[in-house]
Amino acid sequence: MCFYFPALSCGWAFASPFAFASGFVVPILSLVNQVAPTDSRRLLWPLVTFFFRASSVSVSPLQPSMATVEHCVVCFEALDADLNNRKPLSLEQIQSSWAAYKASSASVTGPSEAPLNPALRRLAADGVLSSSSSSSSTSLSAAGAATPATSTSSLPDTPPTAAPLFVTWNTVDPDDDDVSLRGCIGTFESQPLSEGIHEYALISALQDTRFNPISKRELPTLQAAVTLLTDFEEADDTHDWEIGTHGIRISFLDRGRRYGATYLPDVALEQGWTKDETLFSLIRKAGWMGSRSKWQDLDVKVTRYQGKKVSLNYPEFKKWRDWVQSKQ
Repeated sequence: MCFYFPALSCGWAFASPFAFASGFVVPILSLVNQVAPTDSRRLLWPLVTFFFRASSVSVSPLQPSMATVEHCVVCFEALDADLNNRKPLSLEQIQSSWAAYKASSASVTGPSEAPLNPALRRLAADGVLSSSSSSSSTSLSAAGAATPATSTSSLPDTPPTAAPLFVTWNTVDPDDDDVSLRGCIGTFESQPLSEGIHEYALISALQDTRFNPISKRELPTLQAAVTLLTDFEEADDTHDWEIGTHGIRISFLDRGRRYGATYLPDVALEQGWTKDETLFSLIRKAGWMGSRSKWQDLDVKVTRYQGKKVSLNYPEFKKWRDWVQSKQ
C-alpha cells in the first residue's frame, strides 16, 4: 500500500484511511536511533530506509534536518520570479551567491567593491544573473532588514537534501513588527529541497484557499518561513508531546469519517495555548463539529514530530537580489 500525503495547509483534513503503518514504523525507527550504537545505526539505517521506501513510507534521517536562511531566499526568489515573469535562480545558485553576499557585506571594502567569487562568475558567464531584472515598483519595507538570528548548534554535519517541509508566508506590520499568517502549505512526504521548497513556496503563496493569492504589491510586507520536519514518533497518548518542541498530527474516526490535521511546532507556543486547547483547535481544524464537551471522548491518535522554523523578511531578500544584480 502506498501512503502519500498531498499538499497540506497548517490545518488539513482528509477522508481517506490514515497511514496505519505508524504503529510499527515508529518502534523500528526508534530502535535503530535510540538503542543501536552510532556506528551500528549508520550501517543499519540504509537497510531500514530501503525497507520503508519499498513500502512508500517516509522515514526521518539520522540527524535532525534544519532549514536555513537560503531556503527562505528560495521562497522569495520563486515568488518574485513568478510575479515578475522571470526565471528564478536554483537552490544551488542561491546558496553560492548568498555565501558570497554575506561575506562581502562583512568585509571592510563593502559589497560594491567585493570581487566576484568563482561561483558567481560562472552564473554571470551562463547569463543567469542577467536573466532577470529587479522589480523597480517595489520598495524596502519599514518592517526592518535585520537578518534573523539562527542557531547552528543542531545543524547536521551535512545539509539535508530532502525532507518533509512546510512553507509559511506572513505579513509584517511596519509599526510593531507583528506578523499575521498569509499562507501556509506543506507536505509530510519527503521532498528534494532543490525542487520542493520552490514548489511549496508558490503553492502556499498562491493556492492556500483560506486567502487570496499574494500579489506583487504585497512583496515588501512579507516574511517567508521554512520548516523542515523530522523525528516522527507515535505518541503514547494525546498529551505525550511538548509545547514548543513538537508539532502534532492527529487522526481519528467518528461516524464512519476519518479526520486528520496538523500544527507545526511553533503554533501552540505562539498562540499561548495549553495542550488541551491545542488539541481542541486542531480537532476543529480537521472539520469535526461535535460538542465541545465530547471531544475528549474521541479516540485521537497523535504523531509528534520536530522542526525548527527559520524566517526571512523581504528587505533582506531585496538587498541580496540587488547585490546579485550589481554583479552582472
